[in-house]
Amino acid sequence: MKGCPLKCDWCHNPESISPFPQVHWTGSRCIGCKTCVDVCPNHALTAGSDGIVINRESCDGCGICAEECPSTAMELLGTKWTVEDLLVELVKDRAYFEKSGGGVTVSGGEPTMQPRFAGELLKGLNRLGVHTALDSCGLCKEEALDRILPHADLVLHDIKEIDPQRHKAFTGSSNERILANVVRVAKRVQADGGPNEMWVRTPIIPRATDTEENISGIGKFIASRLAPAVKRWELCSFNNMCRDKYTRLGKDWKYKDEPLLTEAFMERITEIARHSGVDPDIVHWSGATRIEEKPTVAPGRQVLLLG
Repeated sequence: MKGCPLKCDWCHNPESISPFPQVHWTGSRCIGCKTCVDVCPNHALTAGSDGIVINRESCDGCGICAEECPSTAMELLGTKWTVEDLLVELVKDRAYFEKSGGGVTVSGGEPTMQPRFAGELLKGLNRLGVHTALDSCGLCKEEALDRILPHADLVLHDIKEIDPQRHKAFTGSSNERILANVVRVAKRVQADGGPNEMWVRTPIIPRATDTEENISGIGKFIASRLAPAVKRWELCSFNNMCRDKYTRLGKDWKYKDEPLLTEAFMERITEIARHSGVDPDIVHWSGATRIEEKPTVAPGRQVLLLG
């Protein structure tokens, strides 16, 4: 779902931050016909030496360029749905859900920015026997959670940074309301009032959330305020596969030159988490890591080649 109250420096879904439709251009698909330039009612598109340039101040996201583009190089990000139509689309995958043991996760962006829609969608999925999950950053009003939580079987709740000032520096907002809401969710889980299960997720971001102090602090918070409601604490390795998204949206990304973390680093962070006061069995890490080059010959050793 589009729209998010946070502006995380590392966001890997930048197209979901704005609540409004946006267009982007994919050069590898473009055939150079300039149809998009001709049909744009706001004259927001120009054809340059590097391809189509979008004037973001003039573009209102009407989507006419995407509708007329014969090669799908112009694409509209953001589509309006009704609950009924989306339910029909989602249950087309029912056989897959039933075989895999999965279901539907409402994510974003931030679903609690559209609480009525998200709540009705999950309620409809419940009625159809599909397992449901809410993926939330936690920055929302209590009323929004009250609309959604009764219909979510599982909640995936972020705790990105335990220090409020650092959280604000990285995301644009302090974390007081987020931590209050995560406690609220945990109490509902323990009271058996829905949802049935809760996970905490922490993105491990270089030079931001990847400190021992942060991981230890989050662990202490989980142990003292959320246990035993939390069944999994997932440490999500930094993802740099979204570079092109920023380029296509005309944005510069702070982490565009940042490599993936190493498996060894993620293992070390995981061990810190497991010794932070939580049940160590709930701590897991996920995500891609970079391949470390290993020397074929130990330092100081000589090898005799026979040939």
